[in-house]
Formats: sequence, C-alpha cells, structure tokens
Amino acid sequence: MKRKVFDLSGWARVTRHTQTVLHVPGHVIVDFVAHDVIRPLDVPIPGRDGLRRILGSGYRWVRAHPTSGHGAPGSALTMQLDAAGRPVQYYIDLHGGEGWHDSGYPWHDDLYLDVIGHPAEHDPWVIDATGIIDGDELDDAVTQGLVTPAQADATWTHARHVETQLQAGTYPPVHVLKRYLEDPYT
Repeated sequence: MKRKVFDLSGWARVTRHTQTVLHVPGHVIVDFVAHDVIRPLDVPIPGRDGLRRILGSGYRWVRAHPTSGHGAPGSALTMQLDAAGRPVQYYIDLHGGEGWHDSGYPWHDDLYLDVIGHPAEHDPWVIDATGIIDGDELDDAVTQGLVTPAQADATWTHARHVETQLQAGTYPPVHVLKRYLEDPYT
C-alpha cells in the first residue's frame, strides 16, 4: 500500500488557494479552495460520453476523512464543488488504514481502487452515475506484493458496497459533508 497525506497545498495546477482543517465527530474535514487554477481538470463521467470539470478557479475540494483509528480499513470522501458551490463529483478513496501526519493533515494507506459518483443535473445530492476505477493499479499492487490477494478481494467487495450506498443515497460521509457545507461552523 502507498501512504497518502491529504494536503493539496503543493498542487502545481493551483497558484493560489486556502486550506483549512476542522474536526467534527467521527471525521476530520479538509476544505481546500482553489482560488487561481492554471490548468483546469476535466474527467470522464462513468458510463457516458463527455467530460465534467472538477477543478477550475473558484472550485472547492472538501474531504470527510474518518477518525476511526490507525489500521482500520475504510474509505474517505472528497467532494468537488464548482465555483457556485454545487457538487460536481464525489471521489471515494478506499484505504487499509488512516491516521494523522505530523503536518496535521490526515493520511491513509491507499488500496488503489476508488469509487466515483457524479451528481444528477436536477439535484447535486443525488448520484446518477457511478464507477469503480483504478482496478489495474490494484492488480499491479498485488503482482508487486504490496497488497495480498485477500486484501484485493476485500477491497473490491468494499468498493461495490460503497458504490451501492452512493446510488442509494446512504453513504454516510455524503451526509457529513452536506451538513458541513450547509453550516460550516457545526
């Protein structure tokens, strides 16, 4: 597994930003606002033609990172919002453990698979397209001995479960971020 720290402050695409960390029960929220972006980022929408912008000037990436403790498998949600504050993508990192880096930002031991969801046009809190990505990276990690076959199987099972929760509107971190975005001082 590779350890990733969620700190976007050194992102070369973004020349001016703000980033704050807030602790709420069960999660830490990292709120990154990209004020000036020199290279916007567009991504494919699962199962559809075309691209959707997930990073541009004024966009915001807000992460709900669990605080369940070191070594606990799970997932963390990063929601990308456009300059008007409307969710444009839900990005879930699956991990084999998480904790706190000396910098104060959360880290996770990445299990390579990610789940993405794109919101419906009529309601950005409803997910109408999902996908599981980076299966090739997980396969490579198994081949390299970084992840066991049992961990890979469990990760696929977890990814399918998260995808089902996104589609049903029951993935808990979405509700954590919705509450935060509606009242960031809670």
